[in-house]
Amino acid sequence: MKNVLYDYNVHLVTLWSYKNNLFKRIKTAKMVVIYMAVDRRKQIVEAASKSFATFGYKATTMEQVAKIANVGKGTIYTFFKTKEELFSEIISGLIQEMRETADESFHPERPFMENVHKTLVKMLEFRKEHQLTVKLFQEQKEMGTLEVKEVIDRLESAIVQYIRNRVQEAIDKREIQQCDTELMAFLIFKLYIALIFDWEKNHAPLQGEEIAGFLEKTFFKGLSV
Repeated sequence: MKNVLYDYNVHLVTLWSYKNNLFKRIKTAKMVVIYMAVDRRKQIVEAASKSFATFGYKATTMEQVAKIANVGKGTIYTFFKTKEELFSEIISGLIQEMRETADESFHPERPFMENVHKTLVKMLEFRKEHQLTVKLFQEQKEMGTLEVKEVIDRLESAIVQYIRNRVQEAIDKREIQQCDTELMAFLIFKLYIALIFDWEKNHAPLQGEEIAGFLEKTFFKGLSV
């Protein structure tokens, strides 16, 4: 009887050990599959970014993206139903990258006007120099692609919203007077666009210090408390 119980217990322990090992293997396999899926998705997004930056939105096809990513066209549709959805994903990442670039220039201890200037210049430089945005602005100018126009509007809205948040923070800290934050952010953005991009079409480019000094003496002075 003891031998039978011993054999039974040994069998239970062996079975339990086997099940544990099986579960561990299944869990590991699932993790590998998830990792491969995430990695493949990232691979597709990077390939699409390269294609959009090189050929523009209109000329980019799913076939091109598949070729650059070295995957089957069907694999792309596993993650993204349309080219528009893939493009939107890339633009979301671009906006996040732009915000992070601005945040690196923001320091809470600095005055509001200095922070606005430094973060906005960084965002506009990013927009001006990033390979993808350069290509998109070129396509919009030459071809007027509707999807590209919508993306440019989305980028500019993201910048305005970022400034609006900083304006509200300054109001809350009583650094500046109460104002319409959306209107104020829009005006600040358009002023910088005019002074950085439009001015240099027919004049020598203004230095950052010149822009900051001019706006502080004129526009920002009326906001001071």
